[in-house]
This record gives sequence, C-alpha cells and structure tokens, in this order.
Amino acid sequence: MRLFAAIYPPPVAVADLTARIKGLRVASARHARLADPANLHLTLAFLGEVPDVRLPDVESALASAARSARSPRLRLAGGGSFGQGRSTVLWVDVRGEVEALDALARSIRGGLGGAGLPCDDKPFRAHLTIARPGDRMPEADLRSDVHTLHDYAGPQWAAGELLLIRSHLGRTPRYTRVAGWALAAGG
Repeated sequence: MRLFAAIYPPPVAVADLTARIKGLRVASARHARLADPANLHLTLAFLGEVPDVRLPDVESALASAARSARSPRLRLAGGGSFGQGRSTVLWVDVRGEVEALDALARSIRGGLGGAGLPCDDKPFRAHLTIARPGDRMPEADLRSDVHTLHDYAGPQWAAGELLLIRSHLGRTPRYTRVAGWALAAGG
C-alpha cells in the first residue's frame, strides 16, 4: 500500500484557505488541478509502497514519534510555486511553530529509517499543495497568484493529531486514514 504521514489543518483553516483560493486565477484555469479541500494536508514523510506485513512497524514508528512530539501552533500563510512546465505546483506556506513540525518530521523519518522502512529522502519543507496547474495556465497568471498568496494569512491552529494515510492513485486521488496519534498540547 502507498502511505504517507501527515497533519490535516482543521476545518476553519481549510475554509479560510478555500475562500482565498477561489479568488486565484488558478481556480478558473482550464484543466488546472485544484486540491480537494477535504484532502488538504501537510506531508511530514512520504513512504511510498509498503508491504502490508510492515504496517505494524510503520505504526510503531509513528506512534513513537507522536509520543515525543508536542502540538505546534501553526498558520497557513504566504505561498509560492515550485517545479516547471507540467510539474508546476502552487503551494501555501506554513508558519508559526514550524521548528516543532520540523522536529516531528525528523523523528518520524528517523524512526522509519531505523526500522528499515522506505521514506522519501527529500529535505522536509513545511507547505500545503493547493493546485497543480502544470503548464495549463499562463506564467503571468501563476506569478499573479503567487503575489496574491504573499499577503495571505489564515487563522492560527494547533496541530493535534499525526495521521497515517493511504493514498489511492488514479484520475482523482483518494486518501484513507489508516491510523492516528494525538500530539501533546504544549509538549
């Protein structure tokens, strides 16, 4: 199964961001793929394909990381784009107690690596993907959206739960919650 570890923003943060996204040019760009608001998440570790028999090991590594973590206060704010051409992604930045989020991502990745489990080795950069316009919108429109996101600041919220998510690929990706662990308030 294809797995990742994530934190989902609360409905109030998603609603605020969704309202901002509606005003972006990407929202009306033909064939640009907007992220489903129900699927908006912060990926802390991407595992990729993991054999079913290793699921208990994954859960153990994530449970251990969650026990040693504290619930960071976060805010979705600002944004940018990365990639080029067909790989262009529009994202929103994460601000607030990002150092606690970084520590949680390192702990997760360390636990997975220690258990001999697969994990993406890209450096962690807290962000939330909101659209994959690829090359289906003019560069000027993309720059305009990035400029608009620069002034965005959503409501602050506490990340209260670490989730293990199963990704189902396809034309419309689906995500299924496999397990979750509470993060301690205040450490």
